[in-house]
Amino acid sequence: MADFGDKKCDSEELLLQRQRKEKKDLQAEIQKLKHGVTKGDKKKKKETTEKIALLEAELTAKHQKELAELKDNNIVEEDAEIEEVVNSVDKLSTEDHDGQDEVVQQSAKPKKQSKAQKRRNKKAAKDEEREERIREQEIENLTSSRHMEAVKIKSVLKQRGLQIHEIPSDGNCLYAAVAHQLEDRKISSSVDSLRTQVAKYMREHADDFLPFLSKDNGDCFTQDDFEAYCNDLETTPAWGGQLEIQALCNVLRIPVEVVQSEGPSILTGEHYGGNPLVLTYYRHAYGLGEHYHSVEEKVDNPEDDFT
Repeated sequence: MADFGDKKCDSEELLLQRQRKEKKDLQAEIQKLKHGVTKGDKKKKKETTEKIALLEAELTAKHQKELAELKDNNIVEEDAEIEEVVNSVDKLSTEDHDGQDEVVQQSAKPKKQSKAQKRRNKKAAKDEEREERIREQEIENLTSSRHMEAVKIKSVLKQRGLQIHEIPSDGNCLYAAVAHQLEDRKISSSVDSLRTQVAKYMREHADDFLPFLSKDNGDCFTQDDFEAYCNDLETTPAWGGQLEIQALCNVLRIPVEVVQSEGPSILTGEHYGGNPLVLTYYRHAYGLGEHYHSVEEKVDNPEDDFT
């Protein structure tokens, strides 16, 4: 009987060798795709970037599936070898205690799977199902609105020598992004301080904001509703939007530019002059809603050419 460990190692090594070759071939194909893009052809570059991402995701999913199938086959083969040994021992150990001649008994009933084998099969099936869901999600993510939005914004920033400075998605993203921008200008501030200043400004200029606020049912805000809105803005991690950006510009007396994936950037407070604070706005970044990140000077990385 061949050594199972040797067969298992040989099969796995052959599979890994083939997968390494497929990865190398894919990289060669990717280089051809990149070289086929004319410099300055933004549309072709975007299409090529998306195609490369999809090719990489498909190959990764294929390799993960192959490794999972190899693992399952190894478990089955190992169990078969164990059962073969057990059956051989059973055939050789039928001599009774009175010294009677050896009797080989054949069982007419089919051999039932052991509980341990059933558990292994059930676990293998669950693992395969989970891996398949992961592979499907990875491919979906690369073609989703979220991914495409991130690619577009990253491309816009790259042309300006900028890159994303990530801000946590905890409801304070707008104020934390502004605080980060102010820090680059040697201006000390905090989320709590900005919230307090914005709430104060909006209360003092209610007529500039109240007409733009409405309830879920479409009714306009009352004065009490507006006061409750300002209280939440000041004391809770309530999400901030364009109205709060307008208030921030007036409080800080600095313009704010918001870069987005669709359409041109939105510049608020341009009458103050000077370089604006730059934020990035995402509609699809998180399941809970929109999100803001800050930006910083880009660090050169050749791998980012097509991302």
